[in-house]
Amino acid sequence: MSERSAQHPFREATIDLGAIAHNVRHLRELTGVDVIGVVKANGYGHGAAAAATAALAGGAARLGTATLEESFALRRAGITAPLMAWLHEPGRRFHDAVEADIEIGISSLDQLTAASEAATAQTPASVHLKVDTGLSRNGIATHDLDHVLAEAARLERIGRIRIVGIFSHLSGASADDDRAQLTRYRQVIAQAEAVGIRPEIRHLAATAGAISLPEARLDAVRVGIGLYGLSPFAGRSSSDLGLRPAMTLRAAVAAVRRVPAGAGVSYDYVYRCERETTLALVPMGYADGVPRQASGRGPVLVNGRPHTVAGRIAMDQFVVDVGDEPVSVGDEVVLFGDPTLGQPSATDWADAAGTINYEIVTRIGDRVPRSVS
Repeated sequence: MSERSAQHPFREATIDLGAIAHNVRHLRELTGVDVIGVVKANGYGHGAAAAATAALAGGAARLGTATLEESFALRRAGITAPLMAWLHEPGRRFHDAVEADIEIGISSLDQLTAASEAATAQTPASVHLKVDTGLSRNGIATHDLDHVLAEAARLERIGRIRIVGIFSHLSGASADDDRAQLTRYRQVIAQAEAVGIRPEIRHLAATAGAISLPEARLDAVRVGIGLYGLSPFAGRSSSDLGLRPAMTLRAAVAAVRRVPAGAGVSYDYVYRCERETTLALVPMGYADGVPRQASGRGPVLVNGRPHTVAGRIAMDQFVVDVGDEPVSVGDEVVLFGDPTLGQPSATDWADAAGTINYEIVTRIGDRVPRSVS
């Protein structure tokens, strides 16, 4: 097992932009409504600008981010499509959002006032009113709703705002809970119409609701995790849903050594070799987003053959016991990718770490270069 120059990237996340475009097309066909591609958190770790471009190529009608700063970054990257952002720090003013033609998610009377103050004589602030239908997070609270809707209607009449949408978010706790939220949402729409508000877009469902609750599709669905080809459901895979995972996370073996039976591996020696064996060092750790909680359980392919992380995952590296298989420095290690190609999935890593696939891809760090294919 001689050392040689790496034949594979030291560490890399490869993003399949064709998969993202495919996923948007598939969900548009499935739902029959517009898709809002959610590219917050650096495109769920995939790269926001690249993911946005691919989503638009697949037919997304607009894009969504959590923060205005994320939307500004997309504008700087040349994205001209409609953009919305919905999570704002206290006291945020919105003049820069109006100037950049970004639609503002509004969750309170203070935010509505700030949006109207940012309007110009020629350009009203474009807003989406977010209402709390039971998730108990942000969104206009029930006890404030009459007042905020009345003020929004007044501000639209005098040209200070343009109400693009009214939206909320499902809990996904159960089908009954989601339908109760849909009922509440429809009540809000009726309240809005009673004061003269006619939103251009009604949107409630994210990926899970878009797939499993057809009556919640309304005018548009906000697709986040499904954009990247991952399933939001336990027990239903990406391929079950017609989705293609977009990220493949791989590295190159950084060191190889033969050790005797009983050798301890990594911190705390929670893994000891049962016999003489070969250990391969993988140069990725929890600083790169590989969850320490998956120590001893995370699945990998080394030269296309399945193995499991041996011992603790460290900040920068982990070890794989490959037995007597021939392995050399520079050989390929795949952490996750498309399971239809025989690779572990992000969901496999989520199961190993006791979390969800959203977290696995979103936490892949800046130290891991992204490449597109």
